[in-house]
Amino acid sequence: MNLITDDWRLKLLAVGLAVLMLGAVAFSQNPPTTKSFLVPLNYTMSKDLVLINPPSQASVTVSGPADAIASLTVKQLVAGVDATRATPGPAVKLNVVAHALVGNVIVQNPQPFVANIDRLSPDKLTVETVYRPAAGWQVTKPPQAQCPQSPCVVTFSGPASWEVNLKAVATFPSPIDGTTVDWPTVPVVLKQGSVTLDESTLTETVPTSFLDISNVNLHAEAQTGTASRSVALVDSNPSHGPPPGYHVTGVTINPITVVLTGPEVELATIQSITLPTVDLSGQTSTYTARVTIPYPNPKDITGSVPTASITYQIQPNPAVSPSPTPT
Repeated sequence: MNLITDDWRLKLLAVGLAVLMLGAVAFSQNPPTTKSFLVPLNYTMSKDLVLINPPSQASVTVSGPADAIASLTVKQLVAGVDATRATPGPAVKLNVVAHALVGNVIVQNPQPFVANIDRLSPDKLTVETVYRPAAGWQVTKPPQAQCPQSPCVVTFSGPASWEVNLKAVATFPSPIDGTTVDWPTVPVVLKQGSVTLDESTLTETVPTSFLDISNVNLHAEAQTGTASRSVALVDSNPSHGPPPGYHVTGVTINPITVVLTGPEVELATIQSITLPTVDLSGQTSTYTARVTIPYPNPKDITGSVPTASITYQIQPNPAVSPSPTPT
């Protein structure tokens, strides 16, 4: 018993020194360490609010023993923002709360940040169509967007401030050039006035802004436009000329021109109309022939007159004096 109690103070001091030496050795091998991680931010929102372009991550500083910090990964850290009690405004202060999913690590909360908070407002938009007719075509009634009903109405869910002058537009991919034109699955584009809203901005809100219908079918009906233009009548070479000893000295056509009426596309290709050939065999004087004008595509094109007259001036060949006989 005296062995234990004798000099107990000295013995207690020795034990304390031994513990301190052991701790010092352990401390030197595993000192406290600090490190920062970029941690994704989780947002908790009120159902009627939306954050516009908030930060997606925050810098989180942690400290602890070197071995614990060395093995720590960003997946073992959580950072969140509770905005359920926030009010709309362009510069609202929000706090970030962070914690670790493992022990023996001390987590420091990031600095608060300022956010733009708006009302989350569904907005119903009738899809407008943008189109242009091809040359020579006229749209007979306003083209329609179908989804599948017509007129097509889509719903945009996003910040209320974005919905000022907001419209949904679908554009025909090519000019309308048929009596019936249908284009399936055409993208719907959002515009604020005349400015197209970049689709990437929709993902920069919390929650993500979206259209409930992103593609629609487009339908249009058209007809070819009509126009009038004047073209010249041109005579053909006679199928047979005058008898021997006679020749044609002039040709007169009446009328010289005719007015064509029909589709613009077809009229643009017609420069003149060649009249049928005439047989002049047996004709020894001025002769007038009446011919039917061969209008191209008479089903669609009409002319101002059905016939034309061609007058040929025919005269005898001039008499030729015999050459003098050489002496």
